[in-house]
Amino acid sequence: MLVPVVLAGGVGSRLWPVSRAALPKQLVTFPQIEGSLFQNTLQRLSGIADLADPLVVCNEEHRFLVAEQLRQLGISKSNILLEPFGRNTAPAVALAAFAVQSQSVNVNLLVLPSDHAIQDVEVFHKLIETAQKYASDGKMMTFGIVPGSSETGYGYIQKGSVIDDGNAYCIQKFVEKPDSETALGYLESGDYLWNSGMFMFGAGVYLDELKLHAPDIYEVCSKAHAELRREADFEFIPSAVFTSCRRESIDYAVMEKTERGIVIPMDAGWSDLGAWGALWELGEKNQQGNVISGDVLAEGVSQSYIQAQSRLVAAVGMRDAIIVETADAVLVADKARAQSVKQIVDQLTRSKRSESENHTLVRRPWGSYESLAMGEGYQVKHIVVQPGASLSLQSHNHRAEHWTVIKGVALIRCDDKEFELNPNESTFIPLGNKHRLTNNGSETVELIEVQVGDYLGEDDIVRFDDRYGRS
Repeated sequence: MLVPVVLAGGVGSRLWPVSRAALPKQLVTFPQIEGSLFQNTLQRLSGIADLADPLVVCNEEHRFLVAEQLRQLGISKSNILLEPFGRNTAPAVALAAFAVQSQSVNVNLLVLPSDHAIQDVEVFHKLIETAQKYASDGKMMTFGIVPGSSETGYGYIQKGSVIDDGNAYCIQKFVEKPDSETALGYLESGDYLWNSGMFMFGAGVYLDELKLHAPDIYEVCSKAHAELRREADFEFIPSAVFTSCRRESIDYAVMEKTERGIVIPMDAGWSDLGAWGALWELGEKNQQGNVISGDVLAEGVSQSYIQAQSRLVAAVGMRDAIIVETADAVLVADKARAQSVKQIVDQLTRSKRSESENHTLVRRPWGSYESLAMGEGYQVKHIVVQPGASLSLQSHNHRAEHWTVIKGVALIRCDDKEFELNPNESTFIPLGNKHRLTNNGSETVELIEVQVGDYLGEDDIVRFDDRYGRS
């Protein structure tokens, strides 16, 4: 049996301003791709023999987004393992291996990052079939991408001695991201492959090798697995235990040290979509070599990527440019410097600016809210509550709220009062009052919320009861 382990953590900061901490790139739908990258990762597995239900490892904060995207694909039998914070791939896969091994002993894991694009799915399937044969013999496989250019944004794997007429190779060594001159030498030698971050091995084999080469990670993950908290569709990794686990990748923890490792070359139109230049490579180009989406006017622009989401974007006299517009931010970059977008996100994070975390439209398990206007002492939001959904019973220490319903019928609780609001009706929620909004109807409820107070941050919420486990 083959269990897909989909790693859906990470932020994807190089694809800011579309990818953000609250909605990372793997859960975003880009114009060049139908469905999210996460959904594509699962869909391309269709047709593989003896495939078990997927096991997804993601951050706690993204659990409802992941569950909804699984539901959209019709995948109801999946395990969702929730990390309180990221510790890189070695611990994430260890927890997945413990979870799988507790259910069945002889299981192979297919470890897949959730933010890749693969164009030739048939070739991908054939390589998985080949890898399963090696996994049955106790080998640990990584898939190495046949390089098409001297890319400096990827790690490399040097091929060792050949196995089975070139179907696989022993791993000579892993190499960090090289400079341009070194990368060109790697390409010309033909001895190196890009490190894809995709793996296949037995669950027990991985745990044995982890215990041998990184016993501290093994012990922490073993204890964390024993203390998992199970709730509905989710398994919560205990933060008190997991916090002592060091950050480490599978490469460093196991694959660079094991004697079982082999690499399988893969040439299937792969991209890790790590920066905006990769979206330009993937997209359909016009006569000027531009990839354009949204409301865009371009004059004298070539070999560029321009994406508009909320307004007209006009560009004049540019080449090899990246322009990405969202409702609250605009990125303009040299395509050759696209990897450096991460440094902008680092600046935003250090400055504690909301643009690193959220879009103006924020998804919640009950629906969404969008910030329409903000000024000194006030904020205006458009709130949408799905049928059958309910906000938490909560209060605020720094703000009062005015609610006006524009669609649907909202059931309001404010301290000891409970009443309905119809379209064009409003109510006032005084500072400190316990309140809740529920939609018991069959259509969405939409309302305009006006917040007034000396502090309007999202952390000014005291939750007393919440059906989504956020109390």
